[in-house]
This record gives sequence, C-alpha cells and structure tokens, in this order.
Amino acid sequence: MRSSSSTQKQPLKNRQGPTTTRKADGLDFTAKGGKRQGREAPKSSRVKAGAKHPVCKTQLNGIIVVDKPQNITSARVVADVKRMLDARKVGHAGTLDPFAEGVLVCCINDATRLARFLLAGNKTYDATLKLGIETDTQDKTGTVTAVKPVMDWSEDAIHSAVKKFEGQIEQKPPVFSALKYKGTPLYRLARKGRPIQKPARRVHISKIKIREVNLPLVRFEVSCSAGTYIRSLCADIGRQLGCGGHLQALKRTESSGFKIRQAISPAQLERRILAGDSKQYLISMTDALGEMPTCTADQKLIEKIRHGKHLKKSDIKIDRSFGNLKKQNANIKIVDGENILHAVLKYEKNRDRLSYACVFAN
Repeated sequence: MRSSSSTQKQPLKNRQGPTTTRKADGLDFTAKGGKRQGREAPKSSRVKAGAKHPVCKTQLNGIIVVDKPQNITSARVVADVKRMLDARKVGHAGTLDPFAEGVLVCCINDATRLARFLLAGNKTYDATLKLGIETDTQDKTGTVTAVKPVMDWSEDAIHSAVKKFEGQIEQKPPVFSALKYKGTPLYRLARKGRPIQKPARRVHISKIKIREVNLPLVRFEVSCSAGTYIRSLCADIGRQLGCGGHLQALKRTESSGFKIRQAISPAQLERRILAGDSKQYLISMTDALGEMPTCTADQKLIEKIRHGKHLKKSDIKIDRSFGNLKKQNANIKIVDGENILHAVLKYEKNRDRLSYACVFAN
C-alpha cells in the first residue's frame, strides 16, 4: 500500500456524489443474519438459486477467507458459500456493513464452533474519511445532518488530530447499529425516529496511519480491537478537527490474523468449486487457531477427551513456543500427531482442573 509521499500517485476520488438525498439504508446486521437491507450485488455476480455444485464426498470443516464485495450483505455471502459447498452450516466471525468490502471469515460446518474464539480477534481496516459532512449513520449511506466548511489543513495537522485516538479510548456506538435495546436492534429504533444512544464502551486502537490526504478526503489504515466502530472513529476525528465527517469507504484487510491476501472472492470460489479444487482455500481448524497455545495429545489423552473424563493440568504438555501459562488464563487447543483438532480446553491459573470449551468427534 503506497504512502502519501509516493510519487505519481493517483489522487483520491470522491466515490459518491452529494449525499443530501440519501437515506439511511444498508446498515449493520447481526452475526446471525436476518432480513437483508440495502442494495444487493448484481445478479450476474451471485450464485443463482438452485445452481448445482459438486457435493463434497467428505464434508469440509475449516475456514474460508472471503473477499466480500461491496453492496452485498455478509448474510448473503454466507448463504452463497453454504450453497456452493453444500455445507450443513456456515457462519462468519464478524460482520461487515453492506457498503464495506474485504475480509469476511467464513466458518464451515464444525468450524462454526470456533467463531467465538475468532470474534474477539483484532481487525485492520483501510478507511476513507470525508470531512465537512455529517450523517445520521456516520457513513455515506445516511441522511446528511450537517455541512461545514473544510479548512486547508496540512497533513501534519491531520496526523496530529488522528493520533489522539490511538490507545485505549471510550467510544460511543452509533445509534444506527446492530446492538440491541430491550431485544430490538438500534437501527430499527433509529429508523422509527426513536434513536437510542448506548453508553460509551472501551476499545483499543493500536495504530492509525495516514495513507493519503486529498481534502476533503483522508485515507488511513487503522488496527483496532474487536467492537471498534470505524464509522464512529471517523465522526470523532471530524469533530476533533471542528468540521465533522463521515465514513466514505471501508475495506477490512485483516481479521483475527486472516489477511486480505488469503481471501477469495465469491465468484472465484464458485469457479474453484466447479473445478473441484475448493480445498485449496480451506484453512484447517487447527491452523485457524494459530495464536492459541497447543498441546499435542497421545492416544490416552485423546480417549479421555472422547469420553469426557475430568482433566488436570498434569494431563497436558503445552508447546514451549507459547511460553509459561502458569500465571494466566487461556484456551488450549488439543491436537493429535496428525495436527487434527480434537478439543479446546479452558486453562485457569488458580484451578488445577481443566474444563471443556468444545470437543470435536474425529
């Protein structure tokens, strides 16, 4: 990715015209799916209903990193992957708004049980902030609520304002979000004219790097904890500069260690499946938990796990590359000599007994 100092660079282009007449459609969606909102991708780029795909002789279990296109919901991508693979079930480890693109981690069959471990992983985004215009959704899909003049700030001044948001911060979630109030998603209440502001939540932004400035557009890369709203970050930066702003474009380039270079578009995935080589892009369940401490089990331990026996810390031997776990709580993946995942165990520093997080029948 080129920095703002690169020579012969192409200036940022405004990716959308005036937003004054746009409505607040195409907002957040829950991880469990639900009614789709906003525009869908052209039918030619989607798998047709009832399309025949080769049925896998052995059901695949693992992760496929999908490069989600713009203007399609995460739920739609999941449904297409499920149909393509003829899978029992498919889920994802963190949604993207319909207008956003990039890394969508799809969990296939048994790997859906790993989603809870991946949801908490850090994220990296390539975002474009448009200064001078505020919207009710804090992104380009919303209705304009304020327009202010944009000063001719230097890149150093913008850099200084952005850096104030690095580290641990308190962030208010958007009123147009999938968070719930008394069981109802906030975006539904906001659409009915009854917006609910949730209390600020603590999030961590490890890095913000300015990539390009072509006012009123500012393109930056941000690495952050799960639960961080880039829309809110853009709005907050705009307020810090005194002119307001909103999220104009968003691409997720990394999620829970899975990078955009590992991702495949839905159209490419369909072609691979039809060619019979879908496994090329399947990441094993063991490798999907690459950051988790590992215990390679012997047959005795595997049998104990298979029958749900009580386990103690003395029953396991942790890979030394993960350091000393005695002073921390952690999840531990249990694999056999062929690196097949059998279970995830909960390791608690003040308890000798291990508890089961999940077990897989192999």
